[in-house]
Amino acid sequence: MASEREAVTGQGSPVRVLLVDDDAPLRRNLVRALEREGFSVATAASLKEAYDVAAEVVPDCAVLDLNLEDGHGLELLDTLKELRPGCRIVVLTGYDSIASSVVALKSGVAHYLAKPIAPEAVVAALRGELEEPTTPADQPMSADRVRWEHIQRVFEQCNRNVSETARRLGMHRRTLQRILAKRAPR
Repeated sequence: MASEREAVTGQGSPVRVLLVDDDAPLRRNLVRALEREGFSVATAASLKEAYDVAAEVVPDCAVLDLNLEDGHGLELLDTLKELRPGCRIVVLTGYDSIASSVVALKSGVAHYLAKPIAPEAVVAALRGELEEPTTPADQPMSADRVRWEHIQRVFEQCNRNVSETARRLGMHRRTLQRILAKRAPR
């Protein structure tokens, strides 16, 4: 196990992980799993808190929730890359969409994982051991899912501006906010 940690950091010290998620039970479970695997974990429940903790800890890796109460988890990417070039970043989200995963992966994250997620998968993603699915799903996307993906793509194109997205989609802003607050259909 020590050699695996050394492979990630190039040092003998434990890998420092910044875990940013506003879901307290999930955060506790991930902390236990990561510490059991030998990682040193610093946590934050908000974007503001994450900036402070990142500056103090300077993490080797980060696990970021995409949608936080006070912002978007990807806002931390530039700061993390500036603090530690080569920082391995894993994004978790309960609002999975193709558009947000493309934006995240183009931004340089190592993995984009949909919740609920097994803690073992997060550990594997941080170590670079998580295998990517190689075959497409047997079932095509439902009409509701296609609609959701289109809304998410336009939302990302509008830099996550709800009013502009609603205008482009020709829908009321409050209707769009309700749609964005729900989980993606299967």
